[in-house]
Amino acid sequence: MLTLTRGSAIAKMVAENTKAHPELFEPDIQMWVFEETVTIPETSKHYDANSELSSKPQKLTSLINHLHENVKYLPDIALPHNLYANPSLQDSVKDSTILIFNLPHQFIGGICDKLKGHILPYARGVSCIKGVNVSRDGVSLFSESIGAHLGIYCGALSGANIATEVAQEKFSETTVAYDAPPIDSPNPTPETATLHSTNSKRAEIAHKDSSGSMSAVQLHALPSELPPIDHSLLKSLFHRPYFHVRLISDVAGVSLGGALKNIVALAAGFVDGLGWGDNAKAAVMRVGLLEMVKFGQKFFAGSVQARTFTEESCGVADLITSCSGGRNHRCAKLSVERGVGIEEVEAKELNGQKLQGTLTASEVNSFLKGKGLEDEFPLFTAVYRTYSSFLMLSALRLSVPDTGINFQQGCVVSSLFRGCLRGAKAGYFVQSVFIDIDQCRHRSSIGERLSLR
Repeated sequence: MLTLTRGSAIAKMVAENTKAHPELFEPDIQMWVFEETVTIPETSKHYDANSELSSKPQKLTSLINHLHENVKYLPDIALPHNLYANPSLQDSVKDSTILIFNLPHQFIGGICDKLKGHILPYARGVSCIKGVNVSRDGVSLFSESIGAHLGIYCGALSGANIATEVAQEKFSETTVAYDAPPIDSPNPTPETATLHSTNSKRAEIAHKDSSGSMSAVQLHALPSELPPIDHSLLKSLFHRPYFHVRLISDVAGVSLGGALKNIVALAAGFVDGLGWGDNAKAAVMRVGLLEMVKFGQKFFAGSVQARTFTEESCGVADLITSCSGGRNHRCAKLSVERGVGIEEVEAKELNGQKLQGTLTASEVNSFLKGKGLEDEFPLFTAVYRTYSSFLMLSALRLSVPDTGINFQQGCVVSSLFRGCLRGAKAGYFVQSVFIDIDQCRHRSSIGERLSLR
C-alpha cells in the first residue's frame, strides 16, 4: 500500500500506475487530505442547485471520494477510483510501505511528529517538497529531515512539473533521486556503498547521507517477500506516457533544484512585472542557475553533482518552467504590476495555497547571513531584500497613506539589481538603477528605512 500526503496531481498518476502494475503494488492509494469545508462552485460540472451536495457546504474528503474530483484544488480533473481521500493522517499511513510527501515545507516538521509510531519501521519515502530545512546548525534536505524524524530512507522527486498541466496529461518529465541504501539492494549504488554480500551482511551496512558521511539513521530491512524498492520499481510507480521519469542517485541535487529555483522565479517575476524584457529575464535565470550550482557544491559537496542542475528536469528545465508559468513568478509579477505586497497577491490568486519561494528566500538568506556569505550569492540576497522591502513598503503605505510611494521604482528596482551589482566582477548581470527619492514626500524616513542611497 502507498500513501500520499496531499497532492492530487501526483496521486492521480500513482493510482493509475498501481492499478496497472498489480504484480508490484496493491492498487488502492490513500491520500491524506487536510479536512476543510467547501462548497461546490456553480461553474463545476457537478453543481446541481437541487442537490444537497451543492446546496450545503461539504467536507472536502467526502466530495473527493464521492465525485472523484478535487473540486477546490484540482477542478475538472477526474481522479482514479482506487484513490481515496483520508482526513486521518495516522490512518492513511497504516501498513503503507511507500510514503510520498507532497505538501508545503513549513508543515513537514509537524506532520512527521504526528507520524511517529504510526508507520511501518521498514517504510521508505519520496519527498516532492520544494524547500530546504534551515536551522542554526545549518541547511539540510527535507528528504533527510523526514528520514531522521521517522527512521526511514527518503528519496526526492522534482522537475518541470506544473501540477495542472500534469493533471491534464500534457507531456512533461521529472527527475526522481533515490540512492537505494545497501540494506535494501543486492546491488547498491557506488554513491552509498562499498560492500555488499548476503542479506545478513547488508543489514549491517549503513548508508551515506548528503554530506557524504554515514547516516545516523538506523534502517530496518524490507521483508524478503516484498520487491526491492529501487530505480526500476520507482519508475513503474511514477512513469506515465505523459509523464516521463529519469532516475538518478543525486538526492541533494534534485532537492536543491526544486527549492532554489523558486527564489530565481521570484526574480524573473519582478523583471517581467517591470517590463524589462526577455533579455533581462534570461540574465537573471543564468545567474540564478549559477548560484543554485554554487550553493549545492558549497554546502553539499559530499554528494551533489553539478550536472544534475544542467542536465536534468529538476534543474534547468524546472528553472525555465518556473520562471515562465509558475506561481512564484506569477505572484511576483502581479505584485509589481499592482503595486502591492506578494502576500496580498497570494491571498487573492492561489485559492488558499501557499507560495514556497518567499519562505525559501527568507530561510536561505537567514542561513547565508549567519554564515557571512550574502555577498557570495548576490541574486538570492537581492530577491530576499526585494521581498522584505515589499513587506516594509506595504506596512508603510498602510500607516502613512500619503507617502506617494512608487513600488516599481522605489522598491523592486532598487533592491533587486543593487544586489547583482556586487557580483559584476563575476560576470553577473548588471543593471544601473536610478532612484528618484524626490518622488516620496517623506523621502528622508523612507530613504533610511529602505536604504535607498
